[in-house]
Amino acid sequence: MREKLLAIAEKSERLTESMSTQEVASDPDAYRKCAKAHSEIADVVSCFRRYEGQERHLNEAEHVLSTEKDPEMLELAQEERDQLRASLSELEQELKVLLLPTDPNDEKNTIVEIRAGTGGEEAGLFVADLFRMYSRFSELKGWKLEVLNSSPTNLGGYKEITFQVSGTRVFSQLKWEGGVHRVQRVPDTEAQGRIHTSAATVAVLPEAEEVEIHIDPNDLQFDVYRSTGHGGQSVNTTDSAVRVTHKPTGLVVTCQDEKSQFKNKAQALRVLRARLLDLKQHEEASARSEDRRSQVGSGDRSERIRTYNFPQNRLTDHRIGLTLYNLDRAVEGEIQAIIDALSAADRAAKLADLS
Repeated sequence: MREKLLAIAEKSERLTESMSTQEVASDPDAYRKCAKAHSEIADVVSCFRRYEGQERHLNEAEHVLSTEKDPEMLELAQEERDQLRASLSELEQELKVLLLPTDPNDEKNTIVEIRAGTGGEEAGLFVADLFRMYSRFSELKGWKLEVLNSSPTNLGGYKEITFQVSGTRVFSQLKWEGGVHRVQRVPDTEAQGRIHTSAATVAVLPEAEEVEIHIDPNDLQFDVYRSTGHGGQSVNTTDSAVRVTHKPTGLVVTCQDEKSQFKNKAQALRVLRARLLDLKQHEEASARSEDRRSQVGSGDRSERIRTYNFPQNRLTDHRIGLTLYNLDRAVEGEIQAIIDALSAADRAAKLADLS
C-alpha cells in the first residue's frame, strides 16, 4: 500500500508543478483537467501526509524508550507511543477506504424509471408514493428533478414514470435504490380493512454522454402518435408522443409528457442512451466476474430490496437487514440514513475483499 501511496503523492506534486507553468496556466482546458486530477487525489495525499507525520513521531517516541533512563520520561514516551499507534491504526483504515476503487458513474446525473408491479391500482399508487419520496429527497439535496415520461392511472397513481435528477453526485446516492420495492398497507379501496401487498420496480441509470454511447441512426425506428392522459389542450390533438425502438437490442422508449414532438424525441434518446450504457456496463461487469453482486446488492431489477409496512410504520432494507420505524418520514424524503447505511455496508464489503 505504501508504494501506491508514494506514487499518488508524487503525482500530486507533478500536478501542482504543472498548474504553475505558463503553458498550463494559459490553457483553461488543460488547467481544468490538471485541477480536477489534483482534487481527486487530494484527500488521499492529505491523509498520507498525516500518517507520515505520526510515523515520525512514533519513531521518536520509540527512540526515547530505547535510550532514556529517566522513569518519568519513559512513562511519558510510552503513553505517547500507545496514542500514536492507535492514531496510525485509524489513519491506515482511513487510507484503505480512500484507496478503494471509485464508481466512475458517481458524479453523473441520473435517470430513474419506476414501474408498477403486482397489485393493480394499488401498485400504481405506490409508484406515485415512491416518486414523491424521491422528489422530496431531491429537494432536500438541492437537486433538480425533471419528469421525462409518465403514464397516469385513473386513481392518481402511475403505471410508470421516468424522470431525470441533476445535481452534485446524484448517482452516488440514488444507485442504491434500484430493485423491487414492496409495500404492505390497507388500500383506500379495501372495504374489509385487509392488508394488501403490492410492488414496484425501480431502475436507476447513470446519464450517458454521446461520446460514451454512440447510436447508429440506422439502428433506430421512430413512431409518433397522439399523447394520452394529462397534458393540456394539445393532448389527443397532435402527434407529439414519440416511441423509439433500438433494433439491435429491442429496447423501446416512449416519451409523451412534452407538447413538442422534438422535445419528446430528445428525451427518448436521452433515456435510450442511459439504458444502453447500463446494459453495456452490466455486460462488462459480468465478463470480469461471474458473481458481480456485492453483499449490499447489485441493483438488479428482479431483486427485492425493501419493504414499506404502513400499519407498523416500518421500513426494512433486506440487503443489509436494516429496519427503521420512521416510514412516515422516509416517504417524505428522509432517506439519507438508509443511503448512508448502504454506502457504509458496501465499503465494508469491499474492504473485506481486500484483506
